[in-house]
Amino acid sequence: MPREQYQTKLEGLRDDVLYMSEVVAERLRMGLDALERQDEELGEEVIAGDAEINELYLELEGQCTDLIALQQPVAGDLRFIAASFKIITDLERIADLATNLGEYAKRADREVFPDVDVQRIGDDTLSMLQDAMDAYAESNPERCYAVAESDDELDAACEAASELVVRDLIERDELREDEDVEATMRNVSRLLLTIRDLERVGDHAVNIAARSLYMIENDDELLY
Repeated sequence: MPREQYQTKLEGLRDDVLYMSEVVAERLRMGLDALERQDEELGEEVIAGDAEINELYLELEGQCTDLIALQQPVAGDLRFIAASFKIITDLERIADLATNLGEYAKRADREVFPDVDVQRIGDDTLSMLQDAMDAYAESNPERCYAVAESDDELDAACEAASELVVRDLIERDELREDEDVEATMRNVSRLLLTIRDLERVGDHAVNIAARSLYMIENDDELLY
């Protein structure tokens, strides 16, 4: 393959990975909106949209495999292709977590724990994802480190939110009937799962930043 055509394929891979990240971020935003509004229809839309993400993943996996098998890239090009493959894997898993939010939205009762700001945590994870993809797009190592630092703040926010839910539950004294207890516990479980899933989105954003840093500088500091 002529060099110019090869470079075009590499650039196309980068563009396609960035497109996939935009679709995934949109699904995550929709999942958060569905939760906030308790919108079952929007939740179903997020769930149905997971098939598109899976198709994108398989298509990009094929591109990465073909470039490695047919072109036998070395050095920086090989790191770029390998990083791209790892990044689309993280993006696919973020999409799965967005699907979880769609499922939770179909059954959530937002009024049970109004002091838990899930939307703020969700906004933070979306910002981390965007920063990680910007690092990949711009080959910017500083952004990679910034994403890793942001994860500490996200972890602390998720831990505080989980503690608030548990403390609120312990301090409640109005639960009397078995039906009330069961309904409350279902909502508690969904809320804790939501917080956990958003924390996992942040972890995947850090993975993307780590792979980007390795791609840019052959530096595995954030991988371990």
